[in-house]
Amino acid sequence: MRHRPHAHAATESHGIDLAPMLDFVVNLLIFFIITAVFVKQAGLEVNRPSRTADMPNKPSKTFVINEAGDISIDAKTIDFRAVRAHVEQFKAVDSQSAIVVVADRHAPMGVVVSVTDQIRLAGVSDITFTTTTLTKQPH
Repeated sequence: MRHRPHAHAATESHGIDLAPMLDFVVNLLIFFIITAVFVKQAGLEVNRPSRTADMPNKPSKTFVINEAGDISIDAKTIDFRAVRAHVEQFKAVDSQSAIVVVADRHAPMGVVVSVTDQIRLAGVSDITFTTTTLTKQPH
């Protein structure tokens, strides 16, 4: 008797079929491209001035918050509840006044927010923030 080759011997597999895996990868790629377009990054919108020459010279009052959370204005330490009174007094002199808050890089955020709230309650919306490391001044 002669040996006949089996029918399945001619259809032997020569490796892994990659077509289903490629379909899956293409579908993942399409999914991530589409979802990346609709993801919106959270952040703050900052309106920076274009040139300093265009800005009028407005009088400003500077509140300084040091690392310990102490608030000072004109080199005098004040309580955060007195901030509103100082701003209202300054605003009475010039209604177009601007307020500058200079906070130490390590100042407590609660104090900065409290000062900002008091300034806004006084009716001033033009607040400039500056963060820096303040040098310690001798008393």
